[in-house]
Amino acid sequence: MDNKTKVIAEIGINHNGDVDVAKRLIDVAVIAGCDYVKFQKREPEECVPKEMWNKKRNTPWGEMAYIDYKKKIEFNSEEYDEIFEYCNNRNIGCFSSVWDLMSVKFMSRYTSTMKIPSALITNHTLLRDCRENSSLMIISTGMSTEDQVEAAIEVAKPDVVMHTNSTYPCPVDEINLNYIKWLADKYDVDVGYSGHEYGLVTTFAAVAMGCNWVERHITLDRNMWGSDQLSSVEPTGLIKLVRGIRDIDRAMGTGGPRKISPGELNKLKSLRGKK
Repeated sequence: MDNKTKVIAEIGINHNGDVDVAKRLIDVAVIAGCDYVKFQKREPEECVPKEMWNKKRNTPWGEMAYIDYKKKIEFNSEEYDEIFEYCNNRNIGCFSSVWDLMSVKFMSRYTSTMKIPSALITNHTLLRDCRENSSLMIISTGMSTEDQVEAAIEVAKPDVVMHTNSTYPCPVDEINLNYIKWLADKYDVDVGYSGHEYGLVTTFAAVAMGCNWVERHITLDRNMWGSDQLSSVEPTGLIKLVRGIRDIDRAMGTGGPRKISPGELNKLKSLRGKK
């Protein structure tokens, strides 16, 4: 792993089932300098509890059953063909969170990078299947006890473990950035941070604390319809985020022992004289 923090722009479901919106979000991520965009792939009939299927939901397309809404915002294979080709042409990585076994199989046609979302790290069957089908596997730790996190790491042996709080948006006093150090000290794994809070400061702090992966939801406009839009970063904010992370990467340096930097040499001569 190099010293450059990997930045994931989480498109998730903020495209609202529209490939053109997805492409515009990909463009935003490219302009900002992100390393990856990430989507969410699920089979609604596998993931949505049956008691929720016929619940009515007000949507931009009118009132519909919840299961129909979830199906409407899922991309099919032809749409993912178009999305992955677009990402390839724009020279940005693309992968997805996978929510069920069918989605692991589906996404393995496109990429060997996959993520298990916080909601599913207790599903050890899914963890094992994802591990078998991915060369780079990421998990998040939201909504989980330490025992559940430890078990998931033992089962899946992920390449990256992301500290996250699954509240959308997350109150600052519940983020617990010090858990980053706990993860790094306890487990032999790259540590990341997936933020759902307002603002950028805590994400900058996570990078300075040692996270070498960062994930933030992105949106074209927080006023757009959708459950994740409000806790997402808009284009201008994303540019500021990546620029700040790259500055932190450069500023971290190599640690001790203390050395005189090139910029200090002239000051040394003028303030201490020739010694």
